[in-house]
Amino acid sequence: MAGIYIHIPFCKQACSYCDFHFSTKLTNKKSVLSAIEKELKLRSNYLGQELVDTIYLGGGTPSLLSEIELQSIFQTVLNNYTVSDHAEITLEANPDDLTKVKLQELKQTPINRLSIGVQSFFEEDLRFMNRAHNAKEAVTSIQNAKEVGFDNLSIDLIFGSQTTSNEMWQRNLSIFFDLGINHLSAYSLTVEEKTALAHNIAKGKVENIDDEKNYTQYLILQNAIKENGFEQYELSNYCIDESYSKHNTSYWQNKKYLGIGPSAHSFNGISRQWNVKNNALYTKAINEGNSYFEKEELSEIDRYHEYLITSLRTKWGVDVSKMDMLFSPSIVEHFNTKMFFVDKSLVDLSHDNLTVKSDNLFQSDEVVRQLMIDLKE
Repeated sequence: MAGIYIHIPFCKQACSYCDFHFSTKLTNKKSVLSAIEKELKLRSNYLGQELVDTIYLGGGTPSLLSEIELQSIFQTVLNNYTVSDHAEITLEANPDDLTKVKLQELKQTPINRLSIGVQSFFEEDLRFMNRAHNAKEAVTSIQNAKEVGFDNLSIDLIFGSQTTSNEMWQRNLSIFFDLGINHLSAYSLTVEEKTALAHNIAKGKVENIDDEKNYTQYLILQNAIKENGFEQYELSNYCIDESYSKHNTSYWQNKKYLGIGPSAHSFNGISRQWNVKNNALYTKAINEGNSYFEKEELSEIDRYHEYLITSLRTKWGVDVSKMDMLFSPSIVEHFNTKMFFVDKSLVDLSHDNLTVKSDNLFQSDEVVRQLMIDLKE
C-alpha cells in the first residue's frame, strides 16, 4: 500500500504563522496545475506495483480549485496509477470556501474526506492568525459539510496562541465535540522563520510564545479527549472509533508515498526527494524536461533514526519484535541496549511495543534522543 500527496501551492492570503510553500497570486494557477498533471505522468513508476490506498490534496488551499480542475487531477491519477476501490481521498479546505454549492460540487468528485482548517472558533484568534474566514464560517462550514453528506471530517485547531486564553481553548474543544466530528488535529502554535509572526515577535510588536501556557493547554486537551471518548494516536492527532487519517498514518509507519507539486516530498523506502520550492521554476523544469528535485539516499542509520522519530510519535510506537527484520544486528543490539536505559517515567514497554506515554508525547524527542546512535562515537 502507498500514498500520493499533491501540493496545491495557492492561498487567498498568508496566515501569520505559516511557513508552507504557497503563493497568493493565482495568475499562473492553470500552468502550475498543468505541470502537476505532467509530473503525475512522469512519476508513474515511482511506487512500483504498490496499490495506492490514500490520496491527499494539501497546500496551500486545495479547496480553491474548481470541480473541473479537481476532476482533471483525479482522472490523471486514475489513468497512471492503480488506486484501491476503497482509497481514502482527502482534501484540505478552508471554511470560507465550503459553501453548500461548493460542497455539492466536491461531492461529485472522488473526495471522501475533508480536513478543514478551522484553527479557532474565536474572532480574536482568527484575526491574529490572519485567517481568511470568520468564527461563524468556522461552524457553518462543518454543518454544511455534514448536511451535504461528508461524514468523514477532520478539523485543525491551534492552541498556545498569544490571543487564546485557557478558557477560550476549553471552549474551542467544547464546540468541536458538540459538532460531532470524528477526527481532530490539534497543534501547538510555533514560531517559524520568515513568517509574519516571527517578524512581529522580533520587532517587539507581539509577545513570544509562552511555553508554560502551551503545556497547560496541551494538558487541557488531553483531559478533554479522555472525557469525550477520543484516543490520541499521534502527538497532534485524535479520533473516535479508530477513524485515523490513513494517509498521515502511512508517513508515521514509513510506508512509501509520492509527493507531487512544488515543494512536495517523496519516500520510497531507500531515499527521499523533494521538489523545488518555487512555482515558476517547478513549472519551467517540468515543461522543459529538466531536473526539478533534489534527492538523498538514506543510510541504515538514517533509516533507523527516522523510524524512531516517526514511530515514537504514535500510539503504536516501536515494534520491538520486528526490529531484526528492519535493521542489521549491530543496530538492533544498539537499540536493545539503549532501550533499557530510557527514562521509564516517559515510556511503556508492553506486547513488544515501546511507546511514549500519552501525557509525555510532548517529550517524544527526548526518548528518540536517548535511543539514537551518536555518530561521534
